Amino acid sequence: MTFSQAWKSAFENRDKQALNQLIGDEFRYIRHQSGKDLSKSDIVEIWSSAGPRPVRCDYRVIYENEDVLVTHQFMNFPSGAKESVMVVMLLKDGKLIRMETGATPLS
Repeated sequence: MTFSQAWKSAFENRDKQALNQLIGDEFRYIRHQSGKDLSKSDIVEIWSSAGPRPVRCDYRVIYENEDVLVTHQFMNFPSGAKESVMVVMLLKDGKLIRMETGATPLS
């Protein structure tokens, strides 16, 4: 199974254990909205919580190798906002160590 397949499954299933296994301890997530830097523990709690979250549409892998995963999707947020989102994930030793997003609001 590729990293992207394991990642998609863990994310969609809100699988806290799988997310913890896929994310390195030095992980940093840079949010496109604010530039805020989140840690592994921060993001695992957010992504595994039962609360409302965006719906991903047309998710696709643009590029993947052992060092990087680049994806694109359209996001429909609980607020009604919609964005086109590019995600770049840096990988090290099979684990996610850095993630940055870039988004374009859709009207």
